[in-house]
Amino acid sequence: MRTIDVAIVGAGFAGLAMAGALRRAGRDDLVVLERADDVGGTWRDNTYPGVACDVPAHLYSLSAHPNAHWSRTFAPGGEIHAYLRDVATREGLGDRLRLRTPMLGAEWDAAEAVWRIDTGAEPLAARSLVLACGRLTEPHVPAIAGLESFEGPLFHSARWDHDVDLTGKRVAVVGTGASAVQLVPELARRAAHVTLFQRTPAWIVPRGGGEIPLAERERLADSPGDLARLRAELYAEGEARFASRSGDAAASATARAAALAHLHAQVSDPALRAALTPDYAFGCKRVLLSDAFYPAVASDAVTLEPTALTAVEGSTLTAASGERYEADILVLATGFASTEQPYADLVRGDERTLAEHWSEGMTSFGSTVVAGFPNLFVLNGPNASLGHNSAVLMAEEQAAYVVRALAERDRRPDRTLRVRPEAEAAYTDEIAAAAASTPWLTGGCRNWYVDDRSGRLTLLWPGTVQAFHERLVGTDGSEFEPARAPVTGSIPTHPHG
Repeated sequence: MRTIDVAIVGAGFAGLAMAGALRRAGRDDLVVLERADDVGGTWRDNTYPGVACDVPAHLYSLSAHPNAHWSRTFAPGGEIHAYLRDVATREGLGDRLRLRTPMLGAEWDAAEAVWRIDTGAEPLAARSLVLACGRLTEPHVPAIAGLESFEGPLFHSARWDHDVDLTGKRVAVVGTGASAVQLVPELARRAAHVTLFQRTPAWIVPRGGGEIPLAERERLADSPGDLARLRAELYAEGEARFASRSGDAAASATARAAALAHLHAQVSDPALRAALTPDYAFGCKRVLLSDAFYPAVASDAVTLEPTALTAVEGSTLTAASGERYEADILVLATGFASTEQPYADLVRGDERTLAEHWSEGMTSFGSTVVAGFPNLFVLNGPNASLGHNSAVLMAEEQAAYVVRALAERDRRPDRTLRVRPEAEAAYTDEIAAAAASTPWLTGGCRNWYVDDRSGRLTLLWPGTVQAFHERLVGTDGSEFEPARAPVTGSIPTHPHG
C-alpha cells in the first residue's frame, strides 16, 4: 500500500484552499476525500430558498482564485457552489479528488508514523492528515416533545426538500438565526401563511448591496488591479467591524443604534418591535444582515410567536407561551452541531480520540494543531471562526501555516510533529484572556461560539484577521516537541514517495 504525503478531508472552501496551497508549494502527493458526490461543502448542502452569503462576494473567495463575475454583492448560494466547482477544476485535482469517499475513521500509527484512514474502500495511509470538514455540517435538531408525531413534511433548512410544494400551505419555521432571516421572506411570498417561532431575537443591520451591473463585472475582469483593490477595501471594512462585534463601547453603541433605527424604520407596530428587540449586548450573538426580514415579519403573511416551540402533536404546534398553531409543513432553521464536531469521534491519536481530548471544549495551538495528535491539522475548527470578516481568510492563513509546518516536519529525522501540551494550554489561556471581557462571554446571551460544557469561547477567534496572520506567521516551531529518533526502516526518506 502506497503512503500518501497529505490526506485532506473535505472539499469545501477550506479543503480546496489547502489543496491549492500544497500544490503551489510543490506538494502534489495529496488526496482530497469528500463524502458527498460533489465539492462545495455548506454551499452544496444548503439549498433553501433565499440562501446567500452575508460576506461580500469579492472577499468571500480564495485569494488565488479571484472572481470578477459575481452577479450580486452578496452572492446566492448556488453561485458560490458553482464557483467552488470551478476552483476544483482550475486546481487540476483530477484523481486526487475522491468523491463519495468518507472518512469513517482515522488512527495514528506511531510505529510507522502515518495516519491509517478507513474509507470503506481500500485502506489509505497518509503521513499527515488535514481535517477540513467544516463546522456547520451536521444539522442540530432540538429536543421538542412529540416532534416525530408531526403529520406533514418536516426537514431542516440545511436539508431542504425541494419536492415539497409550499404553495397554499401553512408553514412553520423554528428559529430566527442567519438561515431563517434569509428563508422567511421567501416563504412569505410562496406559502399561504408562515408561523415563526422565535426563541431569541437577533440584532439585524441593513444589508444593502444588490445586483452588480454587467459593465462593472466586465471592468473588473479586464482590470485585475481594480479587483484586487476592491478586495482590499472590503477586507479593511471587515476588519473595522471587529470593534463593534467585540465590545468596543463607542463602536458597539453606534452599531446598536443603526440596528435599532433599521428595526424602527421597517416595523411600525410597537408590540412587534418590542418582540424583535434583543435584550443582550450587540455582538453577543451573530449579527445578521437583511433588508427583507422585518418587512416580511410585519406583513400579514407572517405570525411571529416570540417564544420557542415546545411540543408537537400531529399538526398542532405548542409554544412556550401556551399558544397553539396549526401547520402543514415544519422547517427547522435551528443551526448546527458546532461546538462538538461530528468528526471528533472518528479520529484517534496517540492515546485517545479528538472527542475525548475535547470533552470540555475544543482546544488547540494556533487554532490548527492539537496535542496528542501527531501530524494532524484542523481547519475551521477551534477558534478559527469570525464574526466580523470573511472566514475564507482564516482558512487561507491556516493552510499557509500547514505548508510551513510540513516543511518543518520534513526537516526532522522522525518526520513527526507533536504539539507540546504546554503550548496548547498556553494558547488556550491566551484565547480565554482575549475573550474574557467581550460580549461573546459577558453580553447576556447564549451563542454557538461558546461551549456550554466549559463556558469557554471555542469557535471564534477573538481578534482581527491581521492579528491571526501575525500570530501564525510568528510561530517558530517551538510549539512542537523535539524530534524523536525514528524507528529504523519505518519511515520513507523521500517526502513525496
